[in-house]
Amino acid sequence: MELTLNAAEQELLLEILEEDYRGLLWEIARTNRREFKHGLKSRAEILESILHKLELAQPAEVMLPAA
Repeated sequence: MELTLNAAEQELLLEILEEDYRGLLWEIARTNRREFKHGLKSRAEILESILHKLELAQPAEVMLPAA
């Protein structure tokens, strides 16, 4: 699957992912369970990588590979 995004779609996707990222950081800071915190940190690292790639991409260049 490939997904091409225009500028508005890219902006909306970035906003949604950034909101989720901030929520993850909040949850990481609040949890005391080591295993759960580790899982959240792993998810946050992946999300941060995706955000970085989207921020560098130009609209109509954002393509998600087939699954």
